[in-house]
Amino acid sequence: MNTLMLKKEQWLKISFVAITVWFIWFSNSHFDEYTIRILNNIAIFIILAVSYNLINGVTGQFSLEPNGFVAIGAYVAALLLTSPEAKQYQYAIVDPYPFVLTLHANFVVALLLGGAFAATLAACLSFPVFRVRGDYLAIVTLGFGFIIKILAINVPEVTNGSLGINDIPEFSNLYWTGGIAMIAVIVVLNIINSKFGRAMKAVRDDEDAATAMGVNTFKAKTLAFCTSAFFEGVGGGLLAALLTSISPDLFDFFFTFQLLIIIVLGGLGSTTGAIIGTVLVMGGSEWMRFLDEPMNLLGYETTAMPGMRMVVFSLGLILIMLFAREGVMGKRELTDLLKWRRKGGK
Repeated sequence: MNTLMLKKEQWLKISFVAITVWFIWFSNSHFDEYTIRILNNIAIFIILAVSYNLINGVTGQFSLEPNGFVAIGAYVAALLLTSPEAKQYQYAIVDPYPFVLTLHANFVVALLLGGAFAATLAACLSFPVFRVRGDYLAIVTLGFGFIIKILAINVPEVTNGSLGINDIPEFSNLYWTGGIAMIAVIVVLNIINSKFGRAMKAVRDDEDAATAMGVNTFKAKTLAFCTSAFFEGVGGGLLAALLTSISPDLFDFFFTFQLLIIIVLGGLGSTTGAIIGTVLVMGGSEWMRFLDEPMNLLGYETTAMPGMRMVVFSLGLILIMLFAREGVMGKRELTDLLKWRRKGGK
């Protein structure tokens, strides 16, 4: 029976990969440019959401740092992808440092370095950060995000200050964003289902009890923190190569708050929920854009109401959280629901 269950889970993973690859190909071939742009955005936020969920949902550490790590990945990728000529003429506040003009790498290397820089910084931060818990941890990581934004503004010799970096080559397409999103989901699920994932869940459920049972809680939290930071850095690089322009204002606290909404809506601790939450938040807000425009309601012409879609969208979020207090998926994954159905659940 266990062997049969294992085979079914393996087939489920293979089906997930096959369906994702087919959807990427179909979307790139049949959808218009606007729809593909939205799908690119959704894929990038899936990377960010599933990685953020690893530290916040699976490990139970209330961290508010994603905007800082995304900013690091975005700036590293932007500096490596932008040509020296483009950097030279857009640094208007002060002249850039000489090494900034020499930085250059291809797209893959830029993404990996962006993720590596974010993960390295996360490893260094883990020593002071994980000396505290709960609300204090949230305050410390929140401060880190503000520090990164302030540095981006006040070190114009590297980041071009508040003007940001422009003319970044647009490398991100649906094959890159969708493919890396698929890799991120698979890696995170494999970590969750490994012994390290069980240690992370033990930390979430009761850190003192986990320590008493011999679990190295610091190692578990650091692994989750660094893995999350790596994929957030990669996601930041993809975002920079999609937008072709970045500035410090892009990475304020609202960026973290948006990711927090996604993982809470989908269900803290559920990778499947993080994916569903991303589609609902990022796709739903775009789909309801028609609410901002003039409409004909039962023969009555309404005027344009900018912001109405966010009012309706916020009411929808409130209703979902009232009737599904643990989010859409809770802590469950798709495989858990399939097992439940086979046991006779309704």
